[in-house]
Formats: sequence, C-alpha cells, structure tokens
Amino acid sequence: MKAVALYKYLPIDNEESFVNVVVATPVPTGRDLLVRVKAVSVNPVDTKVRAPKDTIETQPKILGWDAAGIVEAVGNDTSLFSVGDEVYYAGVITRPGCNSESHLVDERIVGRKPRTLSFEEAAAMPLTTITAWEALFDRLGIAPQKTATNQASTVLIIGGSGGVGSITIQLAKQVAGLRVIATASRETSAQWCHDMGADEVINHHRPFREELKNIGVDEVDFILCYNSTEQHIQSMADVIKPQGKICAIVSTKNNQPINMNLFQAKSVAFCWEFMFTRPMFKTPDMQAQHDLLNRAAQLLEEGVLRTTMTEQYGVLTADNLRRAHARIEAGTMIGKAVLSGIE
Repeated sequence: MKAVALYKYLPIDNEESFVNVVVATPVPTGRDLLVRVKAVSVNPVDTKVRAPKDTIETQPKILGWDAAGIVEAVGNDTSLFSVGDEVYYAGVITRPGCNSESHLVDERIVGRKPRTLSFEEAAAMPLTTITAWEALFDRLGIAPQKTATNQASTVLIIGGSGGVGSITIQLAKQVAGLRVIATASRETSAQWCHDMGADEVINHHRPFREELKNIGVDEVDFILCYNSTEQHIQSMADVIKPQGKICAIVSTKNNQPINMNLFQAKSVAFCWEFMFTRPMFKTPDMQAQHDLLNRAAQLLEEGVLRTTMTEQYGVLTADNLRRAHARIEAGTMIGKAVLSGIE
C-alpha cells in the first residue's frame, strides 16, 4: 500500500522530511480493524514527533493520529464493527500512524463516523475530541450535562482557538453548560472562540488577573491549559479558586520544572491529560474512547457540536503533508488542518 513516511527527522522545508513510500498492507488480528483511510488531519503531536533529531529510521516511519475511513477487514476477536462500517478515530502513538492507504487500529478506540459529516470533516475531530472530553469530564470531574452546579461554574480555556480548544469550548458550553472564558491573542482567533461558543475571550499575553477583572471576574473554578504550561503557571495560580482544579496537556519546554508550590495554599488539584494513555497502557476502561466518540458523533449529527476543520490541504502526499506541518509549526493555526486520503 502507499503511505507517506520519514526516514530522517528534518526541518519541514527539507524535501526529505516526508517521502512517498510503498509498504506491505497489514493484516488485522485480535481486536484490530483494517481501515481504508479516506481522510486524515494533522495535530501538534505530529510535528513534535517529526521534530529534527539525529535518529535515522531503517524502516519507513508513518505518522498521523487522526483518521476517518471505511472498515476493510476485521480481526477474529472484534465485536463492535463490521466490514463496510464508516469510522473515525485517533489511534495510538506507539503504533504506526494513519498517513497511509490502510491502517490498523484497535476497535476499542474507534467510533462510528458522524453521518452528517464528510470524511474530511470527521477526520478533524477524534484526537481533539478525546482530549477535550477526557480533560473536562474524566480529569476535572465535570458532569457531562447541564447541571445547576455546572451553570454556576466558570472554566478558563488557555489556547481556545486551536484544535483542542475549539472542541473544548463547544463541549464546555453546549454539553456541560459552564460559563466559558477562552484566551486568544489575535482578533481572528478571538472571533473564532466566540463562534465556538465562548462567553468571553481574554488575551493570554497579559496577566490573567487583570484580564479577568476587566470582564468582572475574580476567580475561576476550572482551568484547562492548552498552551505554554510554564509560561502561564503564575497566572493560573493567581486566578484559580481555592479548591479549584487545573488540567494541562502541554509538557513544559525543555522539561523545564514548574513551581507546584504556587497551588498549595489554595489546595488546588493539578492533573495531566494525555489522550493516548488508555490505548498505550491498555487500561481496563480503554473502550471509553469508543463510547465517547460515538456520543460525540451523535452530538455532531444533532448539531450540538460542529466540526473544527478549517483548512484542507488536498490529497495525502509528501508535498501536501509538508505544507500542513509547516502550517501547524507556524503557531497561528485556527481549528484543524485536513488532507483527503491517498488516491
């Protein structure tokens, strides 16, 4: 089968940073599905894995952790899907990625594709939806419905216009009923946050305490940090309520330590979200990702949620994938970048 892969970890403007290759088509066993990939999207994790380093791969390394497609074959222990089913999923970082004609994935982390979305629109959703859902409802313990407690609570989303922020705003507002404050630094990204459902938008390049006071807010119940954890640590400590909760998804730059003592006096709970944890460690609740993707598909079909696809880079080729990676690395991406499957 055809695929786009790398052998060397090079700057994205180097023509060898991605190459078109032909590899053997895998055969599904156990609970794996073989999916004919119809569309993929690119996430910051792709660019981090591909970041320049001295390692040279002896076999083509295929990246990509967001796909939508059609089940071509199934392993002998599968029970959730059949050949011909349309699906969407993110996969797991410890296995080959989905930048290929066909792809193996464990059915327990696969959801049925939303019927109202194209394959491209659907491919934009899985990784960010899983991340946002787990961060809000599993890590922070927020109820996934509009309770009285939720409607009296406020969440601050740092980095609201990116892929994860875009769907988090929707889930927090439309599903949980929270008051949502997002951060953005440009007029276009601030408008996108409002379009996604944010009640207020503040500038993350300024101290949060001052920015929140400008909109009549002193403290927030929850914080989701999707950008520069080390940069915002003091501002988060300033504005989180006593006994509040914070969830971060971005590791610190160069493994820089952060001062967790800032949260001690307020008894703040601080946790991490990494959406690959369940499939990487095959946790007993691994199938929760299948369930949440199915629930998200229903919400997308009902119009409660909307796709976050904003840019389409054509058919999956080495050239087009380089363009998409360059766009992500520019640091100004709003929403998600998508490519159609290999022709």
